[in-house]
Amino acid sequence: MSTPLALPRELGTTAFTRANPLARLAPAAALGFANVVTLDPVTPVLTLVVVGSALPVVGLPPRQLARSTWPLFAAAATLLVVNTLAYPAPGVGSADLGVGATTAVRLLAVALPGLLAFATIDAVDLTDAVVQQLHIPARFGYGALAALRLMPLLTQDWRHQALAARARGVTPRGPVARLRDVGRRVLGLLVTAIRRATRLAVALDARGFDGARRATARPSEWSRTDTAWTAGGFVVAGVVTAMSIALGAWQPFFG
Repeated sequence: MSTPLALPRELGTTAFTRANPLARLAPAAALGFANVVTLDPVTPVLTLVVVGSALPVVGLPPRQLARSTWPLFAAAATLLVVNTLAYPAPGVGSADLGVGATTAVRLLAVALPGLLAFATIDAVDLTDAVVQQLHIPARFGYGALAALRLMPLLTQDWRHQALAARARGVTPRGPVARLRDVGRRVLGLLVTAIRRATRLAVALDARGFDGARRATARPSEWSRTDTAWTAGGFVVAGVVTAMSIALGAWQPFFG
């Protein structure tokens, strides 16, 4: 069973994709934070230039890249239109377009680095790194991984409920009946999820995820290259911020 966060391990063909998952997330977190703390349009534009130049290093195939990023670009386009039309100035002019464009670019600059980093990370590898490198309790780390793996089953359960109701000849008619039917199906889905989670918790405890020391089948190693990727991400974020300050465009969010 796969999820959007669980991608083929064959992606590890570049130095970036062979790095530790935490080392891949660190540059994205640094760039995202640099754009969260400012309101100017220069910082996100510089960030997008950096991200665009780093796409060959990310190593995602064009099809996978488009499939991973198109919802974000659609959301940015929606923000551009909404903020342009909702700007309080009368009419639609350059000021309105500037506000909308700044909002859309900031969204891309904050979310795109993390989205690209997550698109190269296997969920199992990320969980191993979090548990072994950050020393998160295995019960929570692998429990979250198991819950993520089970999320697609909710869609199947919802579809099976609809098929079972149709097989029994239960077809709600009218908006009120449909709302009641949705409520019953949501309740049934909740009960099924709780039962499955209970069985999963018992299975995890039986396999030693209850806090006891366990052997590691997949060691998550941290190398000097990972340190270099992490430090490089913070350096790039600092350079982007410094360039924005030097151009006189940097506007602190809490200023």
